[in-house]
Amino acid sequence: MANTSYNPRLQKKYKDEVVAALMKKFNYKTVMQVPRLTKICLNQGINGAVSDKKLVDVAVEEMSRIAGQKAIPTLSKKDISNFKLRKHMPIGARVTLRGVKMYEFLDRLISVSLPRVRDFKGINDKAFDGRGNYTMGITEQIIFPEIDIDKVSKMTGMDITFVTTANTNAEAFELLKELGMPFKGIKRGDNN
Repeated sequence: MANTSYNPRLQKKYKDEVVAALMKKFNYKTVMQVPRLTKICLNQGINGAVSDKKLVDVAVEEMSRIAGQKAIPTLSKKDISNFKLRKHMPIGARVTLRGVKMYEFLDRLISVSLPRVRDFKGINDKAFDGRGNYTMGITEQIIFPEIDIDKVSKMTGMDITFVTTANTNAEAFELLKELGMPFKGIKRGDNN
């Protein structure tokens, strides 16, 4: 059994500040109506994985280091002869984070990794799916401090999906904004 006395900073912030702010904004009747983050999914497709099997192993190892949890290889679902692809060949890596590890990853993403992106002006606020989930793309894995730039042989990107219990895009946007996601046009700590 895991040590239950430890609460990540963002999880505490969600309970102490975000719930109250969202209840006020959307006039929820109970705390159970307030949307919450349920999981964060990291997904990475590997270009050239068909010809070089080691690329998938490297991607799984890098993603495990980034997420703080073991990643697994993703397998192709069908044969595609034009790509020399066979069914069940490893073509990427993925990991799903929940609970403490999810909040830890989100905190590192917001406070350390995203500010390291070159010419960063905020993330796009148009990538919601209509059901309260948000997906963003990262073009280079080297923005994460867990990756040693000297050992990287190939730059790869990844998709990060935030799955929430929100019913609408507006609710999900406010939830992620309150948790500290740096959306374009929103200045952090600026009350003007």
